[in-house]
Amino acid sequence: MLSQPFRIETVHRESYDTFTVELQPTNGHDSFLFAPGQYNMLYVFGVGEVPISISGDPDRPENLMHTTRAVGTVTKAMAELQKGDVIGIRGPYGTSWPVDRAEGYDVVFVAGGIGLAPLRPALYHVLAHRDRYGKVVLLYGTRSPDDILYRSELEQWRSRFDLEVHVTVDYADATWRGNVGVVTSLIPKAPFDPLHSMAMICGPEVMMRFTAIELLKRGIEHEHIYLTMERNMKCAIGFCGHCQFGQHFVCRDGPVFSYAHIGHMLSQWEV
Repeated sequence: MLSQPFRIETVHRESYDTFTVELQPTNGHDSFLFAPGQYNMLYVFGVGEVPISISGDPDRPENLMHTTRAVGTVTKAMAELQKGDVIGIRGPYGTSWPVDRAEGYDVVFVAGGIGLAPLRPALYHVLAHRDRYGKVVLLYGTRSPDDILYRSELEQWRSRFDLEVHVTVDYADATWRGNVGVVTSLIPKAPFDPLHSMAMICGPEVMMRFTAIELLKRGIEHEHIYLTMERNMKCAIGFCGHCQFGQHFVCRDGPVFSYAHIGHMLSQWEV
């Protein structure tokens, strides 16, 4: 439950309300080991604590990265911090994306909005061990072109011959030349073998629910669809009950779950 001090090395503005902080420990350790999909509790001194997924490369644990939106008291205060400021970190917590189980399968990443951030470590891992996987597909949807995260990285990924990247927006402007529509509209034309694929989804709950339905229609099995349920987490140890989701505590039993385990609850009112 004790936070460790980390110093902010860089703050990068991804969009008008989204930013990425790169952190390094101040206690002499030179790395922070984590699994793709896990999260940390970030503490802004004098303000409060908030759970945020780790969005950096698990093979480069010396650079701890978190991407978040400035939407609450803590994240708005975090957005005002600068290089050299110190915040508290405790973690990592939670379950991880099934990157080991996915070896030998086609891998489909589906991200909505800021949901690309929790998926990015898993994509880093898959690309670092590319020979262990079949086709790799990234389907990414945002509200508008201005909301796209990691633009330079997306351009690099799209230039690869071993990665298929499709981006769509809900609302386009005059400069946009890509696809317009919800991210689920990309699934029917994505190149993967549904009978031999694993899917990892992150985004708003309604987006994840309809994405899972479309993937099931395409032929992917329930137990091969995974999603992350980062909602209402507060203590990270299953003590406060704030994040209870049916019989699960998201902070302790998740945040990554198999659709086979929680899919039936996504459509139930006020679960």
